[in-house]
Amino acid sequence: MKPKRWMRMLAIASVLALVVGACGGDDDDDDGAGGETPETEAPDDTSGGAGGDRGNVDGELVIGALLPESGDLSVIFDALSVPVDMAIEEINAAGGVNGQPVVRASADDGTSADVASTALDTLLESDRIDALVGPASSTTALGIIDKVRDAGVVQCSGSNTSAELTDADDDGFYFRTAPPDKFQGPALAQLVLSDGYSSPAIVTRNDSYGTGFGEALEQALTDSGAEVVINAAYDPNATDFQADVAAVVDAGPDAVILIGFNDDGAKVLNEMIAQGIGPSALPIYTADGMQSSSLGETVDASNPGVVAGIKGTAPAAAPGGVTHPFIEAYAATGNDTIFSSYYYDCTILIALAAQAAGTDDPEAIRDAMLEVAAEGETCQAYADCLALLEAGTDINYEGASGSVDLSDVGEPTSGVYDVWAYNADGSYANVEGAEQITISDEG
Repeated sequence: MKPKRWMRMLAIASVLALVVGACGGDDDDDDGAGGETPETEAPDDTSGGAGGDRGNVDGELVIGALLPESGDLSVIFDALSVPVDMAIEEINAAGGVNGQPVVRASADDGTSADVASTALDTLLESDRIDALVGPASSTTALGIIDKVRDAGVVQCSGSNTSAELTDADDDGFYFRTAPPDKFQGPALAQLVLSDGYSSPAIVTRNDSYGTGFGEALEQALTDSGAEVVINAAYDPNATDFQADVAAVVDAGPDAVILIGFNDDGAKVLNEMIAQGIGPSALPIYTADGMQSSSLGETVDASNPGVVAGIKGTAPAAAPGGVTHPFIEAYAATGNDTIFSSYYYDCTILIALAAQAAGTDDPEAIRDAMLEVAAEGETCQAYADCLALLEAGTDINYEGASGSVDLSDVGEPTSGVYDVWAYNADGSYANVEGAEQITISDEG
């Protein structure tokens, strides 16, 4: 599949080079936060690539972090942002990329496509990024993917899981290290079934993450002989969830699987408790979107333990058999671990691709992303991988999240999931004795 991808990338690069030449580099002013570009002499750029049209191909790799400083996913901001910082510190301590330190630029994705789009304008035009990590949510990513593609910027998210992103029109610029929900749906179904429940209700937030997850979950449950008594989607922006929960009560499930984010999920849980189907009355299951040390306080600030007993799955923080220096170093920070390894890997992968390409030209980085994590000599630490590349050796980067060998559409071909649960104090931890669940394209 790799030769086909290279042929496709070369064809795209040729077309873009013709377009850039025909346009003469005249950009329309953005309506976003970047404002007008000062009239300065444009730097030399002979790359012909789409990314070079902003004057960003200058030898310095600039990575933009578009992460949720606000919005529903702000509770896991540190879990996503700190790993990016740690990766860049490691990269620069080893000598940077192509002899230059990597620069980080940051902006708030707001857990909103509108907020993220405006923030992206600043990253593109003011910061002149070459690559982007984030945004956090799949719906936000889908809302800006056209703008990222048209700007010719390499994008890698460590938390996007929606199936819709697999076939997104991205011209090969979009990558993700987090496994798609076509794997987590069956993993969560396996957990519910193994606990002995056969007629669950599925309740999801009505967006690409929630409904896509719900579809994969229902398919896996019914394929295993279970009866899904209701699969309903709720409006995450609503203020009243009485009717949504009443429909679940009427369906008479033996368990409820709730797929949401921290804030909206907490509101649904509050209504479930009010209608007598809370965690103390009925088994409740969830997934990564509601794995947060803040959920209990969001549901009931005076009694965070109200969420005790809720179980779920999440992409493994440290997949079985993987030993990587980042895992121990990050654990020492005391932050939530959700998707942390995956964001670290995104950042390292981008840097290695730029080093392998010998440039910060996003098109060249894009074309090298799959190659640095495929066939070659295995390495983990950036310094070791850098030394191999400088010696002319092909590398196979093995990440903190495990193997990051990606498919020809730039996503994992399997997923490894932790089984976790909320404790009596509202904290969460992996369930003692529970084995990680692995799901792959091979079955």
